[in-house]
Amino acid sequence: MHQKENLLKNLEILIKGFKLFDLPIFVTEQVPEKLGSTIDPISSLLNGIEPISKTSFSCASDPKFMSDSNSLSNNDGIVLAGIETHVCVYQTERDLIRRGHHVEVVTDAVSSRDPNNHRVALERIRNNGGFLTTAEMLLFNIQADASGKDFKELAKLVK
Repeated sequence: MHQKENLLKNLEILIKGFKLFDLPIFVTEQVPEKLGSTIDPISSLLNGIEPISKTSFSCASDPKFMSDSNSLSNNDGIVLAGIETHVCVYQTERDLIRRGHHVEVVTDAVSSRDPNNHRVALERIRNNGGFLTTAEMLLFNIQADASGKDFKELAKLVK
């Protein structure tokens, strides 16, 4: 993966931030019996979350993912992170937008093997109506105020 260390660092920040704010986390794995499961250090942060094994590139084509995520209202939005930007992330964003969801893609927590595929996918995502954000930008947007109870923990997390 292009810039793998940066990807892993930002995925860790994002996961810890979602846990800090008690937000739901859904994990999918693309045919893990062939491609492998989620790697450490990410998998160790996801204890207690059962990954959804899928064959379709788009999570929106997976009945289990859609069943689990339907508990969210369209106003809550769905945040996407992971790999690969130009395949699973792009197709999931496209299909969720078509279904009326607000979708944010965390640009520093997605990647592709080829940087050009990543760049083109982010352009397509934006053109589809998806919102581009970063891990830190998203988490501070959720926090919204420095007087909030989780601000100090969030500040430590992103340092």
